[in-house]
Amino acid sequence: MILIGENLNIISSTIGPALKSFNAKPIQELAIAETKAGMDYLEINIGPARKDGDKLMEWVVKTVQEVTDKPLSLDTTNPIAMEAGLKVHKSRALINSISLVRMEEELPFVNKYNCDFIGLLWGRDGMPRDVNERGAIAAELLYTANEKGIPNNKIWFDPIVTPAVNIESNQVRHCLEFLSMLQDIAPEAGSVVGLSNVSNGAPTHLRAYLNRTYLMMLMKYNIHAAIVDAFDNELLDIARGRKPQLVKLVQSIMAGEKIDLASVSTEEAKYVKTARVLLGEILYSHSWLEN
Repeated sequence: MILIGENLNIISSTIGPALKSFNAKPIQELAIAETKAGMDYLEINIGPARKDGDKLMEWVVKTVQEVTDKPLSLDTTNPIAMEAGLKVHKSRALINSISLVRMEEELPFVNKYNCDFIGLLWGRDGMPRDVNERGAIAAELLYTANEKGIPNNKIWFDPIVTPAVNIESNQVRHCLEFLSMLQDIAPEAGSVVGLSNVSNGAPTHLRAYLNRTYLMMLMKYNIHAAIVDAFDNELLDIARGRKPQLVKLVQSIMAGEKIDLASVSTEEAKYVKTARVLLGEILYSHSWLEN
């Protein structure tokens, strides 16, 4: 699995001010730390960057490349800023992301700069309601990309993970269902999720359990890549195959097996309960681990 460090983000209380003031030190320190943590890509998220976004993206890409040779995932909704970053990127970059509403403007970047892109399954009417809408959006995005000479293996589809605390918690299942059918829709295409989205809105001390458990569920469908917290060591162990028994336990719940909590360790029980929440078998509450 390809791991993309999410931490170089404009919403960060440390990185945001550093980006706005063109302060290289905290950005480079974080890039070095993410590299040492074993990330395959580093995400650079500068947000909409409506004012001078091109200057900011060019500067931050150069700044990060001074201290690491890891490829970068560039995240902005400003196409001018996106191209500015691609122009100075030294290796094969990843565009995060291109949706139906931006594909005519941004798909040409893929061949021009020989990069991969994340195909965001956001429809013209907004968030897809179910797995069928995700499939339809993916098919249209794929067709358009292929028409422009972009092969399937340069596309990483993002089914859009939504918070488990949301009233639309069944979206968690829709993402899993989409991954189960992705290779039928787009053979050789990749898949990717912004993993931490699943825990948005949950208390800080509980977020890691949602993130880790959902990753194990996604692994059942051979998730290709995930944008993750580079410093969650337990999560990295799971992603790197160092927690096979825990993964087996979570995936057995997905298969319908009833687990007696008395038969597992206290820590394993937390993941059993979290898997049940994500599958909709238990109603989400901030106290789900205590019940």
